[in-house]
Amino acid sequence: MTAQRETVSGAHFAFTDRWGGVSAAPYEELNLGGAVGDDPGSVRTNREIAAKSLGLDAGRVVWMNQVHGNDVTVVDEPWGERPVPEVDAVVTARRGLALAVLTADCTPVLLADPVAGVVGAAHAGRPGMVAGVVPATVRVMTELGADPARIVARTGPAVCGRCYEVPEAMRAEVAAVEPTAYAETGWGTPAVDVSAGVHAQLARAGVRDRAQSPVCTLESVDHFSYRRDRTTGRLAGYVWLD
Repeated sequence: MTAQRETVSGAHFAFTDRWGGVSAAPYEELNLGGAVGDDPGSVRTNREIAAKSLGLDAGRVVWMNQVHGNDVTVVDEPWGERPVPEVDAVVTARRGLALAVLTADCTPVLLADPVAGVVGAAHAGRPGMVAGVVPATVRVMTELGADPARIVARTGPAVCGRCYEVPEAMRAEVAAVEPTAYAETGWGTPAVDVSAGVHAQLARAGVRDRAQSPVCTLESVDHFSYRRDRTTGRLAGYVWLD
């Protein structure tokens, strides 16, 4: 696994690629998604491999049952035997507890205020971005003591605006909510740039320290892409504090 990693003031951000795991085609290799048809044992092993490579305990990683909404939940421990809730963002003030978000074209959003000791992870696909899952995550972090001016935001590999073709009516619908998401494909048809929309929302929320991965999942053979392959694995973004 050659994850994209960064540490800022004790806050750790990591995004995986597709290599270094045990899943067979079409999920090869490091599929971290448990609801895409892959062998559950392979997914468990892959999650252990990824956690170990990041210096994490796989049992101390909080996952979500993502549904393209804008619900945010605060956590202070792994789910254990409890059902994983249907949410698209998790926030914690528990240091050492890692939050994870799964994607295969959607924009993974990792947030941390190292001073307040609060982190958040959000799943921003087109519907979630339009529904405001990212501003909602910042609001919940703020309620736990985070300051948007201190929040460090990193977005990971996602389908780019040049590749995310949509019908004209859908582009208009998205742009009515988030104008910066208005895009055109490399071949001149209507498109949506979800990551651009996310970064505009973060800026309006007062988050200044932002960076976006240059990787387009659809263009990269090293990353899973649902739009490209349909049946495929899932990447993960992880955020945690020392």
